[in-house]
Amino acid sequence: MNISLPDDMRSAVDAQTVARGYGTSSEYVRDLIRRDLDRQALRALLDEGRASAQGEPITEKTFKALRARASLAAGETA
Repeated sequence: MNISLPDDMRSAVDAQTVARGYGTSSEYVRDLIRRDLDRQALRALLDEGRASAQGEPITEKTFKALRARASLAAGETA
């Protein structure tokens, strides 16, 4: 896949590639995509929670379970 970027965006990608220690601009873009997919998975879980009936009080155990589900969902989309 090839992606065309305007000069200012290409410069920004090149700068971030170096600044963040990526070997190539492709590695940087792949990381951005992974982070976006993770964010989407988390948003889906939050939306699911908002739509669900109120249950037990939220505890640390609840957050651990949500983190595990988010990690699983992110792994399924990769």
